[in-house]
Amino acid sequence: MKKIIFLLILLGVTMILINSYGEDKIFVNPIDGISKDFINGVDISMLYEVEAKGGKFYDNGVQKDPLQILKDHGVNWVRVRIWNDPYDGKGNPYGGGICDYKRMTELVKRAKTLGLKVLVDFHYSDFWADPGKQEKPKAWKNLKGAQLIKAVSDFTYNVLKHMKDNKALPDMVQIGNEVNNGFLWPDGKLIGDDAGGFENFVKLFNAGASAVRRIDKNIKVAVHLAEGGNSSLFKWFLANVSGLKMDFDVIGVSYYPYWHGTLEELKENLNDIAVRYNKEIAIFETAYAWTLEDGDNHPNIFGGDLWIIGGYKPTVQGQATAIRDIMEVIAQIPNNKGLGIFYWEGCWIPVNGAGWKEGEGNPWDNQTLFDFKGNVLPSLDIFNLVYGHQKIDVKVVDILSDVKIKISTGEIPKLPEKVKVLFSDDSIRNLKVTWDAIDNKLLSVPGEFKLRGKIEGIDKEICAQISVSGEKNYVPNWSFESGTIDPWIVEGDKMTVKVVKATPPQNAKTGEYALNYWLDKPFKFEMYLVIKDLKPGKYRVSFWIHGSGGENLLRFKVSGYGKEEKCIDIVNTGWLKWSNPAIRDINVTTGEMKISIIVDGNSGNWAWIDDFEVKEE
Repeated sequence: MKKIIFLLILLGVTMILINSYGEDKIFVNPIDGISKDFINGVDISMLYEVEAKGGKFYDNGVQKDPLQILKDHGVNWVRVRIWNDPYDGKGNPYGGGICDYKRMTELVKRAKTLGLKVLVDFHYSDFWADPGKQEKPKAWKNLKGAQLIKAVSDFTYNVLKHMKDNKALPDMVQIGNEVNNGFLWPDGKLIGDDAGGFENFVKLFNAGASAVRRIDKNIKVAVHLAEGGNSSLFKWFLANVSGLKMDFDVIGVSYYPYWHGTLEELKENLNDIAVRYNKEIAIFETAYAWTLEDGDNHPNIFGGDLWIIGGYKPTVQGQATAIRDIMEVIAQIPNNKGLGIFYWEGCWIPVNGAGWKEGEGNPWDNQTLFDFKGNVLPSLDIFNLVYGHQKIDVKVVDILSDVKIKISTGEIPKLPEKVKVLFSDDSIRNLKVTWDAIDNKLLSVPGEFKLRGKIEGIDKEICAQISVSGEKNYVPNWSFESGTIDPWIVEGDKMTVKVVKATPPQNAKTGEYALNYWLDKPFKFEMYLVIKDLKPGKYRVSFWIHGSGGENLLRFKVSGYGKEEKCIDIVNTGWLKWSNPAIRDINVTTGEMKISIIVDGNSGNWAWIDDFEVKEE
């Protein structure tokens, strides 16, 4: 490893670091008012397996205990997950760190010896649990009611008792992992035909919480939800569990900026729930890429243009700025309710055999706080740098948005309210634009023209390239940019269908909004639109769609135009695998046509639909 040179101007001021990776100059502006006991945490659950498979860690070229490295760079808490029995019936491990309680106790014991505090994450499963899957452990598969409640209580108590006996007692415990729709399905599932509902969920949660209290009343109990920018989810969940007197002290949040909304949405949500429920709040999971390179030839989760959505360049500087900005949101939560953050799996360097599951590689190696060979990255010093006092001016580097809009004659273009601007700290900010007025004459004839806009706050201009097609699109609200489904009509399972702001944005073909369908039980619906005042002649109808596939029927139909209806059956093949079904040669003689999407779906089937067109041929 090339030597890392530290340039410290004065103690307590912003530090500039020069290293051998990517962007050389790393700087971090301080965070006003951040407390000295702010949680600067890192999830280390993979570390036991990484070290067991030969992984080593270095600070300035010197091999060291990775926990000591974390502490030296400002980390004061660690987090570990615990699975019940991460082995199959023959004793073969599932992988993912093989996080049984005995292994994790050894990690916690090491952390405690160094004076670090600890958060323990009970998944109550044998392998990964998240909002999309919350399977019972094998040993609990047939347990129900009081038996399952007792199993949760006994397991929680016995694990913590083992930790206490080994001088590894945690300081905080979360009951379940990302329990947006409960845990221990179906008994603790919140919604769905087979769900136990909130009442059963709270009974199971409180069984775990009670076990924690019996071990030590000073241990904080946390509930953990994903999608930190989703305010409606948090309001719905917390309103329901609060009414049932669920026993918890802390709201833990997963927030990955490339998945879970903007920083503004995160801030709005967390500030609201802090005041509304008077609970302490911490980010339990977050991360960002420091490179788009791959350390082990196993595809990474963070790749492609995901950084455009995430809001930071995939560099060491971008990673540092992302962490810093998330920390600032937590530090400024009202009434000092913001506890801190945990960076997820910062030590998961690429080591053969330490994969997401047994036999797989590492999809996280470009989001660690160490490089592929275990050398500490300068971004780890974020936990020290935020306590500085000297601010560095951040300047505009580039305007990333390329505004190109295609419309039909007579149509008014929907111009973006904000554009993406790259700054010198490798952050990408969405800044407001004030557009010039449009000459309506330019919209009435085919052609192209440019429209000037002024970006607020940076005294820069941008131009939108607008193309006007001679073909008129007869579909009103064709891209759902009104944010509503009108004038479309839905019959059948109406709850399945909604128009939403696409998250992530790629789920919309154009614009910000798209139509989505999904339900966690079988469903059927027909969505249709009748277009009137069509002159006689031939037309073509099309739209864009991507989705999970697996529906019993997904049919695109045109009828009511004067002849026999025309249909196309569609098969979706996966996320962002867009298809563009089209029905042509529709000879309209009635002055109208009816466009229908007919779906007979199974539980969990989903799709995103956007950009309908009805044009003359």
